Amino acid sequence: MVVLKGIPSVLSPELLYALAKMGHADELVLADANFPVSSVCKCGPIEIRADGLQIPVLLEAILKLFPLDDYVRCPAAVMDLVDSDKERGLETPVWATYIHMLKQSGSQGSLETVERFAFYERAKKAFAVVATGETALYGNLIIKKGVIAPSELC
Repeated sequence: MVVLKGIPSVLSPELLYALAKMGHADELVLADANFPVSSVCKCGPIEIRADGLQIPVLLEAILKLFPLDDYVRCPAAVMDLVDSDKERGLETPVWATYIHMLKQSGSQGSLETVERFAFYERAKKAFAVVATGETALYGNLIIKKGVIAPSELC
């Protein structure tokens, strides 16, 4: 837990450090409890643990500090459902939560859907992958860092 003024306490020192080191267009994966975080991170991304935290709680805290990339159509992506889950009509209510939160942060609020194995490959190229306790199916989220304007710097 971080004990600093203005910094959400759910952001660990490791996560704060990663957010600060990230540059424009770097990606951060917020991984659900079923995501193979350690395996993906063997390919290069930093592994950060946030076990027990749900992604919406973490996302709310991150978006207070993290500008989303508004130079791209979708600064956020989710893992698309596999065909069998599409066929049985599986719903993903957590996506509506993400869209709402992204809109609140000033983004368009749209999500790119990425095929499962393409999502894993994209995650391998991310700056960091955060292992969370999110239990919602298809709860994985990738966000792309944007630019902070000089007028926004303290």
